[in-house]
Amino acid sequence: MLRLELTDISKSYPAVKANDRVCLRVKPGEIHAVLGENGAGKSTLMKMIYGAVRPDEGTMRWNGQPVEIRNPQEARALGISMVFQHFSLFDTLTAAENVWLGLDRSQGLAQVTRRIAEVAGSYGLEVDPQRPVHTLSVGERQRVEIVRALMTSPRLLILDEPTSVLTPQAVETLFVTLRQLAAEGCSILYISHKLDEIRALCHHCTVLRGGRVTGEVDPTQETNASLSRLMIGAEPPQLQHQQARLGDVALSVRGLALPRLDQFGMDLHDVSFDVRCGEIVGIAGVSGNGQQELMAALSGEDARAEAESIRLFDRPIGRQSPRRRRAQGLHFVPEERLGRGAVPTLSLAQNTLLTRTAAVSGRGWVRTREVAALAQRLIERFQVKAAGPQAPARSLSGGNLQKFIVGREIDAAPRLLVISQPTWGVDVGAAAQIRAELLKLRDAGGAVLVVSEELDELFEVCDRLLVIAQGRVSPPIPTAQASVEQIGEWMSGLWAKRGAAFHQEGRHAEA
Repeated sequence: MLRLELTDISKSYPAVKANDRVCLRVKPGEIHAVLGENGAGKSTLMKMIYGAVRPDEGTMRWNGQPVEIRNPQEARALGISMVFQHFSLFDTLTAAENVWLGLDRSQGLAQVTRRIAEVAGSYGLEVDPQRPVHTLSVGERQRVEIVRALMTSPRLLILDEPTSVLTPQAVETLFVTLRQLAAEGCSILYISHKLDEIRALCHHCTVLRGGRVTGEVDPTQETNASLSRLMIGAEPPQLQHQQARLGDVALSVRGLALPRLDQFGMDLHDVSFDVRCGEIVGIAGVSGNGQQELMAALSGEDARAEAESIRLFDRPIGRQSPRRRRAQGLHFVPEERLGRGAVPTLSLAQNTLLTRTAAVSGRGWVRTREVAALAQRLIERFQVKAAGPQAPARSLSGGNLQKFIVGREIDAAPRLLVISQPTWGVDVGAAAQIRAELLKLRDAGGAVLVVSEELDELFEVCDRLLVIAQGRVSPPIPTAQASVEQIGEWMSGLWAKRGAAFHQEGRHAEA
């Protein structure tokens, strides 16, 4: 008997048909991948299984019986849990309170808090139940979502990009957990753009393209190249990585020290590094080790730093606002797409005005045709799948919205681009496109600082690497001299012994 069977499921929106007569069959204890490029209809399909979206037509069977799942509460009652790519957490509540909301009231909050600690510990997912969600990084929020799903003892677990901001060590721990759940009879629907993960973890793979099923394969018998061809119709282009031609120092950080803004934050201690024109510098680290605080200090969201501790083209900017920093050529892409990178309810055209104000007159009038033309240019240049400039940001898939936000800042030809998690939840084709654009910006003489928990990404695009741990930054190391294992060690703060060997070389490179 099948655990889940979908037959001819369809869902249409005003501008797009998200799913077109999709059929899907999942066995008990099977880890089943759903693969497709951004906008292929994967998330919409998962939301219909979870009851968050109602299908227009088609049938669904659960353990052989026809069902209509009208809302997530009914899905959870059946034993279906889901971890969304865009998190469904209340920022003002603690992690424990968010988990408690998704459970029945047979357990009190204190009991749930203790249970969270037990589940998180047994699965190697570090979660502080008492922390307010608004103080958590994207990676920490993802861990809360995963623990919340595991707390319900699901019979079908839906994971939408679960490892997008987890460290390699945490991914391996999660895989052990998922294999254990599958061995206990839990079925898992696994959405990921990381082809290596799908080949290593999943038993079966259904491929979607343009809302339709285009193939079913055994991923263990496929290569990354063959899976890419099934997903996007071609292999992703190889990046052209030229020798760096270093120019002036664009960003100089010296002795940056900031106390945390709240009890759950991370103090920054004596942070020092440079980023030069014509290079990409990467910062690796486990979520919650000071990345948020550093990005806030660099972008101007936190203007408490000593003015001289952050210099942009040799001008002190530590106390300047984000607007003044943008006027001097610093553009910033935050890790949170919805809410910070874009306003969900505003159109793409209106969202360009968050950082691109050339179409606003001195008297404050918005030249709407120019704004719409800019949005259309970004859609075309960065191959964003959207209904047009007036499409609301929330109507785009996560990957397409990411392409639009990154494109909005790159199109401005920044002198320094600071970007956090550039390809989070983005398919292989779109990820290759974004990384290629970062390299183009660097080759044109721009300076780029990338913060990412994707080590493969950092090794692919960066000229030099730093690691942040417990609010401290390691010495720089040329990417060509680093290894994934070494950077993994440094992410635990263990660079003191080996770092000394590179410290002098890093200073020489920055001189």
